Amino acid sequence: MAAASPLRELEGEVLCSICLDYLRDPVAVDCGHVFCHHCIIRLCECTRQPLHCSLCKAIFKKENIRHVWQMASLVENIWRMKVDEERAPREDRPLEQNAEKLCGLHLEKLHYYCKDDQQILCVMCRESREHRHHAAVLLEKAAQPFRGKILNHLKSLKGDRDRIEKFQSTGEDELEALLTKFQNHRQDIVSVFEQGHQFLREREQCLLELLEGIEQELAEGRNSYVTKGSEEVLRLGTLISELEKKSQQPAIELLQTLNDCATQAPLYPRKKFWIEKPISAAVKKRAEEFADKLLSLEKGIRGFNGKLRRDLEYKTSEIILNSQTANGYLSVSPNGKSMIFTGLWTNKYQQGQRFDPEPGVLGSKGFTWGKVYWEVKVDRIWWGAEEEEAAMKYWGGARGVFGTSDLGGLMGTTDGYRNENEELEEWPQENGIWPKFCLVGVARESVVRRGFLNFSPEEGFWTLQLCSAGVCIGTSPEPFQILSYCPRQIGVALDYDGGKVTFTNARTQEFIYEFSSSFSGRIFPFLWLNCMRSRLTLRP
Repeated sequence: MAAASPLRELEGEVLCSICLDYLRDPVAVDCGHVFCHHCIIRLCECTRQPLHCSLCKAIFKKENIRHVWQMASLVENIWRMKVDEERAPREDRPLEQNAEKLCGLHLEKLHYYCKDDQQILCVMCRESREHRHHAAVLLEKAAQPFRGKILNHLKSLKGDRDRIEKFQSTGEDELEALLTKFQNHRQDIVSVFEQGHQFLREREQCLLELLEGIEQELAEGRNSYVTKGSEEVLRLGTLISELEKKSQQPAIELLQTLNDCATQAPLYPRKKFWIEKPISAAVKKRAEEFADKLLSLEKGIRGFNGKLRRDLEYKTSEIILNSQTANGYLSVSPNGKSMIFTGLWTNKYQQGQRFDPEPGVLGSKGFTWGKVYWEVKVDRIWWGAEEEEAAMKYWGGARGVFGTSDLGGLMGTTDGYRNENEELEEWPQENGIWPKFCLVGVARESVVRRGFLNFSPEEGFWTLQLCSAGVCIGTSPEPFQILSYCPRQIGVALDYDGGKVTFTNARTQEFIYEFSSSFSGRIFPFLWLNCMRSRLTLRP
């Protein structure tokens, strides 16, 4: 500070109080104050007599103005010192000069703010010709509006920060709780599957032990059967040999032998030959019971696999029929969950989105992604006695179903197998064909809805054809049959992204058929009904 303050003090002594700049050609007036020669002459020309000093207001005469050559030399030296100081590196300057912001022109502290030029000024800049007539205020006063805005914004930012911290804290708690919950779910999954594995191992061991017991009984029975059979064959062989020898005796010996034994018991009494079934009735019954258990096991595993896969991979969707797309002969229920074929045209005006003349209808919601599942129940109403008797007739077994690489491989097939409790329908055949049937499946939104249609994947339909003859697949050029009986409830599983439509027996979870395709656009549930004694109902 000792090196900087004297320079500033000396600089203050060599400044002209009129132009507030360094003295140029300094002159002194009668009172001794020094001014620039140019400034004082201009003041004399602009001011009436008498002339007054701008600093002390003393009267002076123009003719008494004199040059001060020593002051000119001092001003020049001070100016050179200032130039040398400004040229010096900033780190070599005094700490006080580095710490505070000074006027770049006068090296004075900054006190004012010029509103007109929006500049920060020192005292000397404030009194200069450039800013003398401008509106200037103290820095603190000028900064108050800006500081107020900053404080308001700062308050808002702090509020936002506090809210974010609160939200973050709440979110972290929720995430932590959810993570803990899922960790518990992990343990639950391991525990549930371990229980399932343990149950299956126990059942497996039980069935294997039962099978081993039956096999042991069969092996013992086989040994006993072989032993008794061999003994009986040996006995009969010995008897045959004896009789063959007797038959070769001379007649007198043969007759003598017979006469000697005439009064005795018959020489060759008739014996009951050994006759025994190879498998005892008890073992056969146990074998049949075991076969029933195995059949129940296979059915249970198929149903379990199908239901578990459906529940874990597919979302059960509630389907509502769009009555605006229904053919005029169809009557859709008010809740959109079922429909019947009335045989009477009920729609007065045709709309472009209706099916005509095909008795079809679309669901109200289309799908463009994900996996969804729904069911369609097939009911016959207004039964006649003969039809009901025919529909309850027991079919002699199913043709079997076709498996696939996905569900079919997991669930297996049911070749020759049918549940005794399965409700089968035999609808009356007319003129050698089966005219009354329905279609269940999905359709592309852009399918043709006018004229007679070909319900095949090439035309945008992926459907099952249900009739009394069984279940057929809608393919081009002709549908082919895959089941010889008609399930009462069909499960439809749509995997849009995977390009699959899978059909199952919703009651037994048995696999029926699966389409593989590439979907584009929206895919809608589709129903088609052409039987007055039938109703299709969507579930759930």
